[in-house]
Amino acid sequence: MQALLPRRLDDLWEFIAGHPFHERVVESLQTTGLYTIFEHGRMQLDWSLITALVERWRSETHTFHLPTGEATITLQDVQVLFGLRVEGRAFALPHHWRGMTRAQLADMMGQLTGSRPQGDRGGSRVALSFIRDQMVDLHPDITHETEHLWIQRYTRLALLLLFGCVLFPDTSGSKVSMRFLHCLEQLDELPQYSCGATVLAYLYRSMCRASIGPAVDICGFLPLLQRIMPLQPPLPPLPLGEDYPLLPLAISIELLGQLPACCSVDRLIWSTSVPMIFWDHVEYHATERVLRQFGLPQPIPREPGWEATHYQQDDRASMDRQYIGWLQQQIAYWEDRAGRIPLPPTVLQEASIHLYAERYRCQTRMMIGNPVHVLGERYRPYAGRHEALAIRHHRIYQLGQEMQQRAHPEVVEYGRRVAQMARLTLLQARDAERLDHEPQYVAPEA
Repeated sequence: MQALLPRRLDDLWEFIAGHPFHERVVESLQTTGLYTIFEHGRMQLDWSLITALVERWRSETHTFHLPTGEATITLQDVQVLFGLRVEGRAFALPHHWRGMTRAQLADMMGQLTGSRPQGDRGGSRVALSFIRDQMVDLHPDITHETEHLWIQRYTRLALLLLFGCVLFPDTSGSKVSMRFLHCLEQLDELPQYSCGATVLAYLYRSMCRASIGPAVDICGFLPLLQRIMPLQPPLPPLPLGEDYPLLPLAISIELLGQLPACCSVDRLIWSTSVPMIFWDHVEYHATERVLRQFGLPQPIPREPGWEATHYQQDDRASMDRQYIGWLQQQIAYWEDRAGRIPLPPTVLQEASIHLYAERYRCQTRMMIGNPVHVLGERYRPYAGRHEALAIRHHRIYQLGQEMQQRAHPEVVEYGRRVAQMARLTLLQARDAERLDHEPQYVAPEA
């Protein structure tokens, strides 16, 4: 995996510090359900940790492949950590918005914010600097006597800035799509959307793109990626047949009752296994692969039902009737989210629970690069080298074991020394757990 680089985003927090919201704007933002993000404020990013997690991300399963098994960011994490609602309508783009030109989008922005961007370049995106400039012009005029229309316009500008700087930043770090205006036409309807699922879908998509191919940067709501999983020291080995416990990434079950309502009101659908919609894109919330995060035993999951290269679809791709029909079906699945919560394992699945860990270890990488290797804010990934060496030492260990089954004493002694050397090497690399399993590895992708 190529090194990921941090992208310098327009600094929303410095701007707000210099232009604090009037209390009427705060009240307007609170009604949208997104003011909690403003309350969190600046969140420092650990780029080495983020890069290491993205290296563990698998686009074909939407999970991190960790030494303890699969894990992922769920709707629970989004709501518990940041108070974003996950219940609500899908964030799908209305049909008539798909064909809107830049001029039409600019006219819509002028109508909803009082500020129309000029120029024919940039497609559907507008510069964040333009939005800031408009807010600077309006800021002195926001008072207790200001007309409600202008409070709403200022609120829309603030939300566009939040979308472009924090929740849905693109890799340019300096623009935001005017298509977000479709959910800002009626501000009082914004809480009816599942903003939490939309933010998570956008982050999933960004991680899929960053984890494959020549990507050198990543976008999305990265504080969510960073806060789900604190770094832990190496776990001690467990007896054969036992597995590591895995609590929900966000918070333990005992503390859920102490959360404010905004962080737990949608808890009944946290574990639903559904497609999440962001405009015309679909990302899957595959909770059936991480049931241990919800206190359930984990059987061997079924194969994913989506294309591993789904993230290659972008906003410029044409939308034929077949794709639009498929998208409508995915939206219908989201609408049935309450009925798509994974059931307790069947008798047949229970029989396979103890096989999960062994099967998982045969299909995943057990070692990633070391985040200590940092130079000039760049992460140097050594995962490929480490994993290749670990696999070959495992096979050398197996060869030494086989040599000890021969009749000749010198061959037996030589095999014992070979196996011991391979075992000590893997112990020093903190990867000796793989010696408990047969060296059956999936061939790397070409």
